[in-house]
Formats: sequence, C-alpha cells, structure tokens
Amino acid sequence: MAARDGSVHVATTRRHYKGKTYESHLLRRTFREDGKVKHETLGNISHLPSALVDIVRRGLRGETFVAASEALEIVRSLPHGHVAAVLGTLRKIGLQQTLDPMPSPMRNLIEAMIVSRILAPGSKLATARGVRIETAVSTLGEQLGLETITEDKFYAALDWLLDRQQTIEGVLAKKHLEDGTMVLYDTSSSYYTGTHCSLAKMGYSRDRKTGFPQINYGLLCNRDGCPIAVEVFEGNTGDPKTLTIQIEKLRERFRLERIVLVGDRGTLTEARIREELRDVPGLDWISALRSPAIRKLVDQEVLQPSLFDKRDLAEITSPDYPDERLIACYNPLLAAERKRNRRGLLEATEVRLDKIGAATQREKRPLRGKDKIGVRAGKVLNRHKVGKHFQLTITDTTLSYRRRPERVEAEAALDGIYVIRTSVGRKDLKAPEAVRAYKRLSVVERAFRCLKTVDLKVRPIYHRLEGRVRAHVFLCMLAYYVEWHMREALAPILFDDEDSEGAEAMRASVVAPARRSPSAARKAAAKRTQDDLPVHSFRTLLQDLATIARHRVRPRSVNSDSGVTFQQVTIPTPVQHRALDLLGVGLTL
Repeated sequence: MAARDGSVHVATTRRHYKGKTYESHLLRRTFREDGKVKHETLGNISHLPSALVDIVRRGLRGETFVAASEALEIVRSLPHGHVAAVLGTLRKIGLQQTLDPMPSPMRNLIEAMIVSRILAPGSKLATARGVRIETAVSTLGEQLGLETITEDKFYAALDWLLDRQQTIEGVLAKKHLEDGTMVLYDTSSSYYTGTHCSLAKMGYSRDRKTGFPQINYGLLCNRDGCPIAVEVFEGNTGDPKTLTIQIEKLRERFRLERIVLVGDRGTLTEARIREELRDVPGLDWISALRSPAIRKLVDQEVLQPSLFDKRDLAEITSPDYPDERLIACYNPLLAAERKRNRRGLLEATEVRLDKIGAATQREKRPLRGKDKIGVRAGKVLNRHKVGKHFQLTITDTTLSYRRRPERVEAEAALDGIYVIRTSVGRKDLKAPEAVRAYKRLSVVERAFRCLKTVDLKVRPIYHRLEGRVRAHVFLCMLAYYVEWHMREALAPILFDDEDSEGAEAMRASVVAPARRSPSAARKAAAKRTQDDLPVHSFRTLLQDLATIARHRVRPRSVNSDSGVTFQQVTIPTPVQHRALDLLGVGLTL
C-alpha cells in the first residue's frame, strides 16, 4: 500500500548474503518534498517479535486494537473432556441402543447416571445437582438435555431400568456369549447403611464391616471379564445358594445349550455340583477343591508330594470324583507365602494369649473365672483363625497353652498345593487350559474392586425399596461395562498390561505367578509410554481429560441480556489427543 504524504509505516527489507536471508523492519516516514517522494528512517524495530512488529504495522495503517480481556468475557466454563470420553464410549459400544432403541427422557437419565457413576460416584441428589444448569459440575447435563431435572426423575428412571434389566442383559449376553462358551461367576457383598430394606440381612461381611447388614450380589462375566448380568440376593444368602438362578438365567433366558461355568470353591461346592450341575445336559464346570478335600486325597495317597519333584502340575484320579478330572498344582512361591503368614499369625496369637495369662497373675484386679478367661482367649483364637493349632488349659485362675506341632505340620504339608476339578474332557480342554480358566476368576475380582472401592463405589447403599437396590447394583454393573471397554481401549497409555499374550509367554508354567509383559514393565519403570507420553491410571486420566473445558464466551460490547454467545473448547494436549483417538471419540457429541 502506498504511503500517504507525511505518513509513518513499517518497511520490511530482505538482504541475501552467503546463502542466508537477513530481514529488517524499519519505521519510516514518507513525505513529498519539491514534488519528490522521500523516505526518512525513524528507527529499527527488527529486534521486536514478529507478532509485535505485525501489530505495529497494522496499527500504523489505522486498525484499532482492544485487549482480549476487554473485548471478550467468559460467561461460564465447564469440564467437558471426561464427559466426551465416557459418554462417547457409551454410545460407541452400543449401550445407548441397548438401553432403549428409541430416544427417550428415561434413556437420557440412565445415561447420565452411568456416566456420573464413572466420573464422580455419588447419590442421586448429587447427580441431579451435578447436571442442573445452576449447579452443573460438567457439560453432562447440557449434552443430555437434563439442565432442569430433579432427583425424583432419577428415582423414576431407576424403576424404569429395573423393568428393562432382563431385556438389557439378554442383549449383552447375545453380544458377548456364544454356545459352548466359558462363563465366569463370583459373588460379593456390600454393607447396607439405610433402613427397612428387605434385602439387608446380617451375614458374612466381605468388607469386614461388622455390625451392618449385608446385601449380596452375583456377577456373570464372559471369559475376558466383560460383565453380562448381575443378580442381587438377601445378605444372609450363602454363595452356593445363588447358583440356581444363574444356571436358569444362562440356559433359559440366554438360551445357551452348552456352558462351561467357572466358579470358586466356595460357590461351586461338592453339594451344589452333585445336586444342581452334575445331571444337567450341556453344563460343565471348572472349580477347585477345598482344603479338607485335598487333605483326604493326601490321606488316601491319591495325592502325593512326590508328584511335584520334577513338575508343578499333574492329573490325578479319585473314585470320589467320578466323571471328573482332578488337576493338582504346586506353587512354591505360594507355599512360602503361606508359611510366612502362618508363622506370623501363630506368633501374634501367642503374644495375645500371653497378655491374657499375665492378666490372670497381676496383683491388682487379676482376671478370674474360667468363663471370662475362656471368652477372651476365644476372641484371640478367632481373630487370627489359628485356634486349631493350639491346645488351651483354662482354670478359674490361670491360662496356659501349647502349640500342636502335628497339626501345624499337617497343614504345612499342603502349602502351595491346590487342585482344580472339572467335568470338561481332555479333548476339549487340556490340563493347563483348565488351570488358566480357573485363574481367570481374577478378572471378576477386579470387577468387584472397581464396583466397590476403586472407581464406581456401589457402597454405601441407602435405598429403602428392594427394587431400587436391585436397580442401583445393575446401574453400577452397566457403569463397569463402559469402564471395561474404556480400559481395553486405553491400555497403551494406562499402567494396565495391554500385551496379555506377551505376559503369558513370560511364564514358565501356567501354575507360576502371573508376570507383567516387557512392554508393561517398561511403562511402569519409566512412567512413559512407547511414544513418550506420561502413563496414567484410569482415574488420573479422567482427571486429566476433565481439564478440557467448554467455555461460553461473549463480546463485552454485547448486552448481557441479548444471549449472543459462542462456544470455545480447550485445545487438547498430546496425551488427551491420544486418549480420545484410542477411544475413537471426539469432543463434539
């Protein structure tokens, strides 16, 4: 643009010298004198950053600049990235259509509760506040159109979900189970802190929360640990008694003609196998023997320690288990650990018994009475579960004890030994595969950890109505279903091991303890991924993604009542980009 007479502008010159280009920015005044155009250099601004030079140039041309803080204002910012990741995954894996093929307000409410359970577990009141426009803690309410919702609607949605549970589980079973497949089953419990729920009963607390009633539930997963169905039981229901309804569910509702059910020794007991499994056509099982049964095999000389002189796995037979295969395994590391634990428990018990003995001999207010001394001693023995290894002598004034070395040695002889039992024939399942299948129950245990403590926090349970409790547990299972898929996709940037085949190849035997793959070990040591990104846990990755915010911005010159605004989303970091790419979702839902 030609400069006006007497105008000041920025002139840029370039000079090439010895293969290099030198650029100069000069402030010049252009004027006309005696009919001739002349230039006067007022200063050299080449030392300024190029962006500032451009502002000077544009300012001298007549443009007006206003500070960004004076031109625009952020009306509101809400965390968005973690919502996009979880809600996007929920929809990508088809759970939205599984909940209800047709769009509906109830479906939106259930989606909101599932996503909230993963992002920030809380009560239904907290969930409602978190999505309402006045108290929103993320963009979830905006994405699902729930910005004016109340908690009563969420309770109604729970009732709607319970009515659809069987249909939803049927769709998941059709997607993740097939005839002849292996199904993992395990049970757990959570303590109940509400009142008047008919499901809450005093029973065995796996949470070691004494004094609270329990609610039990059983979880069915496919062989990879993907949750399929969950059933809630009264808190005093024994694990074996939960089995009948699961078999009916697999055979009648899911229409599976052939199943291999994998359960632990506390669920698939001898009585359950004999009464409910043995004569069911198409139903096989994989479980393990309990310690008394293993002791009986040793006494019968069916199982001998010499079997493990040169190997850690051997198939044995016993007339007590007709039409079954018994696979005996020996893990020396497990044996050493049990020996250490037993020694520690015995020593801790002796210390406490010595204190009781000292209390009977003290000068002031000595402990007296055979009953009182016995009660205190019984509590000590029950505390560490080693009472069978001690012989107590109690009088009204004394307590003495001795170890029973023969019992300690008898128990120690079984250290590290476990026996897998299965009805699956050798042609269909080799012995190492049977052991590996039983060990797959660890993925169900991981599901319970996520459900109860780590991520989803199914407890504490406050609902009073039985149906609401069932719906709450089912909702938590659906949340874990989404989380399971997210973990599978995000494994390369999590501490999780994404190379299961590589980890398996590292084991000398299926009986040996599981090891991390080389790639997972490198991640854990360096805290960096192969593409040099920081490694996350699932929870910290969600926190990282939450820093992607959606800002509502408006010009300051616009009247605040006009409603003229636009959306601006935080630019993702490389880690956030990678996470979203692995999930296959975007920031726009």
